[in-house]
Amino acid sequence: MSAAFASVVLDVDSTISGIEGIDWLAERRGPEVAAKIGALTNDAMRGTIPLESVYGARLDVIRPSSSEIAALGVAYEDNLAPGLREAFERMRAAGIKLVLVSGGLRQAIEPLATSLGIADTELHAVRLRFNDDGSYLGFDASSPLTTSSGKSTVLEQLQLERPIFAAGDGATDVAMRQVADKFAAYVGFARRPNVVAQADLVVDSFADLADLVLG
Repeated sequence: MSAAFASVVLDVDSTISGIEGIDWLAERRGPEVAAKIGALTNDAMRGTIPLESVYGARLDVIRPSSSEIAALGVAYEDNLAPGLREAFERMRAAGIKLVLVSGGLRQAIEPLATSLGIADTELHAVRLRFNDDGSYLGFDASSPLTTSSGKSTVLEQLQLERPIFAAGDGATDVAMRQVADKFAAYVGFARRPNVVAQADLVVDSFADLADLVLG
């Protein structure tokens, strides 16, 4: 029996992993920076400010090194959503295409994606640039994923097989609802009323998400 959906598109931060990568990095700069950056991230995820107004500013404050990005990659794996690997196995066995679309930092997410069997071409995130000594140089400001509506742009460009099921926790994820056939607010780590209000479905576990996708 065929699954209810052919493609599944997932956010990363506070969805497949229980941390916000930029906030995790900010914590390495002390409580004052952590509080400032955390507030900006929360405002962007609640949709009260556009992501593009804070994306570069947060990185300019933190200026993460390549070694810190590698450590963030370990933290992503250490905070994996419960039942995620099993859910991925079930969906993949049914022939469903799994794609990650994140406004997070690509080099930090790549190890997690690899461990989950996600190919490079199925991971879409923002690439950082580093100097030869590993110090922060900049980020790919041309990426649509640095903007509030960018995930819908990326999803359109991917031209995935339909029906498409998308899920995430933040305001930037809601943009995928314009392209996906169903959008679910994932509340396993963070429940944001603005996201729940605009979602077709609400899920709090990956076991339930897989059940919905598989039909």
